[in-house]
Amino acid sequence: MGLSYCAAVRRGVDAWNTQYHDTEYGFPLATDDELFERLILEINQAGLSWLTILEKREGFRRAYHQFRIDQVAAYGDADRARLLADPGIIRNRLKINAAIENARRLQTLGSFRKFLDSHAPRDRAAWTRLFKQTFVFTGGEIVNEFLLSTGYLPGAHGPDCPVYHRINDLTFARRR
Repeated sequence: MGLSYCAAVRRGVDAWNTQYHDTEYGFPLATDDELFERLILEINQAGLSWLTILEKREGFRRAYHQFRIDQVAAYGDADRARLLADPGIIRNRLKINAAIENARRLQTLGSFRKFLDSHAPRDRAAWTRLFKQTFVFTGGEIVNEFLLSTGYLPGAHGPDCPVYHRINDLTFARRR
């Protein structure tokens, strides 16, 4: 078995992952657009390294209009073609289509955060079933990483990680 994310970061994998681990991974997100961004980044990570996604993150933000759900939901064929030609993102037709379709599905749900909060807490299997019923391109690993990275599933950090107690304090405060 490989190193945990926390252990790998403590060994100094790279500055991108260290910054993400220490300031974002497992921390609750406040807005629907932030949650949507994380879902789309996790979908795009499938089959690739997280470092690749972190390096392209600003490109994703530009290409997907800062992940504004309503704007992405309105994308048409010209936007698909623009995204497929953009070297600043992952140019995969299935992943691009998933971003657009998931934005449209989020519009029908209302608030992404309220949707997640209304279904929490759940175990990983129940979350995966819910996501497969609600969204596209959301297999078990994508769902697991999305939920760990946004604080909806526990376990992003081990008790020996310096970030662990900061996350627990924030998660507890959010649920009050």
